[in-house]
Amino acid sequence: MKFSVDKHEKYIMVKLDESKLNSLITPQLKSELILINTEGQRNIILDLSQVKFADSSGLSSLLVGHRICKNAEGSFILCGLNDAVSRLITISQLDTVLTIVPTCEEGIDLIFMEEIEKELKKEIR
Repeated sequence: MKFSVDKHEKYIMVKLDESKLNSLITPQLKSELILINTEGQRNIILDLSQVKFADSSGLSSLLVGHRICKNAEGSFILCGLNDAVSRLITISQLDTVLTIVPTCEEGIDLIFMEEIEKELKKEIR
């Protein structure tokens, strides 16, 4: 699996450099997402701009990312979806579960807004 990881203080950006998100890629992606989470990172942005095709096993890896970030009280954000992948997510009704933004910059902004909200809620308590 070809991918790049860009670590930041509040989030980590994972860019998948593959054209297909299928059963050949899914086990490696799942283990990478879990490893990132166990290293203490709770906010993950997954850039799928290079992915042209996804199948059900690919969707399951996205749900794993969503679950581990949610359990860590963080965010799992998808960005850069092409039409075919976006359509599959919509048909699977995962667009109501997953957080999807058009660009990675919007994903970064969303992470920072959510982190500020969490800090404000802590101060109120």
